[in-house]
Amino acid sequence: MIWKEAYIESCVLSANPVELVCLVFGHAIESVQNARRYLATGDIAARSQAIGRAITAVSELEGSLDHSVGGSVSRNLAELYSYVRQRLTEGNVRQTDAPLAEAQSLLATLAEAWSGVRTSESACGGAPPCPAPQAGAWMDSEVGSAHAWSA
Repeated sequence: MIWKEAYIESCVLSANPVELVCLVFGHAIESVQNARRYLATGDIAARSQAIGRAITAVSELEGSLDHSVGGSVSRNLAELYSYVRQRLTEGNVRQTDAPLAEAQSLLATLAEAWSGVRTSESACGGAPPCPAPQAGAWMDSEVGSAHAWSA
């Protein structure tokens, strides 16, 4: 696990703001995938923890929005992030997969859009992005609450 923590720390410290957003999306999506797997196996505690990690990641994304610059786009994203958190909570409380699947799908769609932004930045001379972490790389880490970026 130490190498995974070092890998994640290296990626975060060397990432530009768009790459950081992509990393947080990756963490959120992986957390929802884990929650769905734990739901299927009946592991209530692990499911709740994974959903908590996903909610924290989505809250981090929402907290990074700069409404004074982003205008209606940032307001719409804030509403979408709120909806995703609501679906995650519903999936946890009702112990059903459909809300979790919907949240995962929405997060994947947004992550794909951000990945396109990241790719276009790299093509314009930006630093190459960190490769995607291996499955489970986020399992023992949390999204930091301190940030100096805006999504």
